[in-house]
Amino acid sequence: MGGDNAPAMVVDGLEVAAERHPGARILLVGNEAMIAPLLARHRRARAVCTVRHAPDVIGNDMKPTAALRLRHASMRVAIDAVAAGEAAGVVSAGNTGALLALAKIVIKALPGIDRPAMAAIGPSARGDVVMLDLGANVHCDARNLVQFAVMGDVFARTVLGLTAPTIGLLNVGSEELKGDDTVRLAAEVLRASHLAPQFHGFVEGHDIAAGTTDVVVTDGFTGNVALKTGEGALKLIGELLRQVFNRNWASKLAYVLARPGLDRLREWLDPRRYNGAVMVGLNGVVVKSHGGTDAQGFAHAVDVAMDMVVHRFNERIREDLARIRLDKLVAQEKNGDNSRLATA
Repeated sequence: MGGDNAPAMVVDGLEVAAERHPGARILLVGNEAMIAPLLARHRRARAVCTVRHAPDVIGNDMKPTAALRLRHASMRVAIDAVAAGEAAGVVSAGNTGALLALAKIVIKALPGIDRPAMAAIGPSARGDVVMLDLGANVHCDARNLVQFAVMGDVFARTVLGLTAPTIGLLNVGSEELKGDDTVRLAAEVLRASHLAPQFHGFVEGHDIAAGTTDVVVTDGFTGNVALKTGEGALKLIGELLRQVFNRNWASKLAYVLARPGLDRLREWLDPRRYNGAVMVGLNGVVVKSHGGTDAQGFAHAVDVAMDMVVHRFNERIREDLARIRLDKLVAQEKNGDNSRLATA
């Protein structure tokens, strides 16, 4: 029931997703009286969906504290199904704050994960890039950043299909002595871990769009600022291109000639291709779709969730975390000792 054009957009998206994943089984949670007529017009979605009635809806403006009290809201019922093991994951285009709060409290974090993080895929000059955290954790310590790196690595292997994704820590410079104690200590741990061959070191803001690494790790404050800055830059470029090509008859003619290339550019940067931010580090898959997306965008969010479930995303996180000696990191942070760690 979440999203600007829900539930019609969601059911339309599930028709597309059902064609791609005919073996999937989807628990569709919401107002049954509104959903049933929509499903009746979508043969593929009807074949894979089971409807569970939920009378209440969490509005986009509702505060997370208020959302937690709505036990019969569609988002809460869906998350309860994941927590109970009835479903492997949840995809929602609803209220982001409510989804994060409910997921953390009801589904809970994986053993060994202190703070779940928000991860998403974006475009770069060399292909898709995974970035996390994008706003779930404003303040992070070195332990959090190391865990984000592990989860980002598994995410890139699971969703992007990369065999050995490169990892970078976002910093104010690429030199080893740059940054504060937190990022330098996290870098030391990664260099001493099984991820060392994939760890590129520090990266800067321009490296995100350049695709210097496949995974970019940072705290939620910096990551959210970087994300919104990138989105704003793309909108600015689009507006400037419209102004340039509508200036006079010559520029309009130039648009006609350049249109094939511009169409290709639009396809590369289509936000629907990157729809589906993921709350990683939870005891279940949680994918947040953009509320303003269409059927194709929502289907892509379902694709992301399916990839994570099929490729054992959470199990692989557990396996990789077990290979990193975070106990030494905790001790160093308590003692304020940032000397190089021994290889685990």
